[in-house]
Amino acid sequence: MKNPLYKSFGYAFRGIGATIRSERNIKIHCAAAALVVVFGLWLGLSKVEWMICFVLFGQVISLELVNTALEAVVDLVTQEWKPLAGKAKDAAAGAVLVSAIFAAVIGLMIFVPKLAALV
Repeated sequence: MKNPLYKSFGYAFRGIGATIRSERNIKIHCAAAALVVVFGLWLGLSKVEWMICFVLFGQVISLELVNTALEAVVDLVTQEWKPLAGKAKDAAAGAVLVSAIFAAVIGLMIFVPKLAALV
């Protein structure tokens, strides 16, 4: 029998919390998201700009969670260095990096014109 839905949500929130407590990179992503929110409020982002920012927050943070899960599974399977284990970990980390780079570029496209208009 499956767990009740509320327990599934509990496990998910526990996983998010554990990852935020233990992983440096997700703390960096969360701090960046918080800064974007502060500057977005200050600069008066439009509804569409907010939606873009929140989709990007979700994408980068979700990929970081998946990367953490994959790294944990690889470490569970083997403690010794294996080329395929390294390839899996590197690819997952690369997915987060690509996502973060594109999020930063899109963020610059949103914020730089608004900041330039203030100057």
